[in-house]
Amino acid sequence: MRDWTFLTNHTHVLLCIAADPEIRLRSIAEQVGITERAAQRIVADLVEGGYLIAEKVGRRNRYRIEPNLPFRHPVESHATIRPLLELFAPLPRNGK
Repeated sequence: MRDWTFLTNHTHVLLCIAADPEIRLRSIAEQVGITERAAQRIVADLVEGGYLIAEKVGRRNRYRIEPNLPFRHPVESHATIRPLLELFAPLPRNGK
């Protein structure tokens, strides 16, 4: 049987960041099971797509997720990513 999951690495990275907005790329890579370089590319994709906002805090990044953006694929583009985040990584009460 081949190994596969229902969620993509982009989703896994987003969920890691939702759980810890100051997480390091090395930790993301370890948790997701990808290289640090792949984690960096995925974070860049999420920032470019507007799903993440990266803010420099000292020498580290702090990320903020934009939960009201829609999924990118046409099949689920009618819905925002908020329910996914709430299901797997509950957002703070202020909604950000």
